[in-house]
Amino acid sequence: GNTFEDYSGILQSIPTKRAAAYMRVSSAVNSSKLSLVEKGICEDMQCKSEELVIKEQGVYLIYCHLNFHFPNCSNSPTDLKIELLVNDRVDRQTLSTWCASESCQGQTFKTLFQLHLTHLKEKDRVSVALNHPKFLNEVSLPNDNVLGVLRYSDEM
Repeated sequence: GNTFEDYSGILQSIPTKRAAAYMRVSSAVNSSKLSLVEKGICEDMQCKSEELVIKEQGVYLIYCHLNFHFPNCSNSPTDLKIELLVNDRVDRQTLSTWCASESCQGQTFKTLFQLHLTHLKEKDRVSVALNHPKFLNEVSLPNDNVLGVLRYSDEM
């Protein structure tokens, strides 16, 4: 359980007339913005290469689940920053500092999850950016890196 395919199947089976997107994300070349992978759910919104475009105004739940892989231990702390962008402006961000311990041996993994409830207008663009996209784990957990957007209601 708990894989991209499991959640995707659950979301597709829910009868709803609301907008929803559940897209896998991966690192883009020469960009801090993550790319959307075509495989996924995209209902009542436009899913472009790096962003979701809202078709109807309303209250939306935006969520992002990302897995990171540090192949080598480091003696200095590393700040991981996830930014949820609306129209290329930071609407919400999470900062997590990863510190290697003295007992650190080899590779380390970290998972970050972010939720954001906000009012979006028609043609608003939603995307996610990282300060260190090179640490995104696309090898052993590529299907667990997702950006989701669910329309909750018409009014806030």
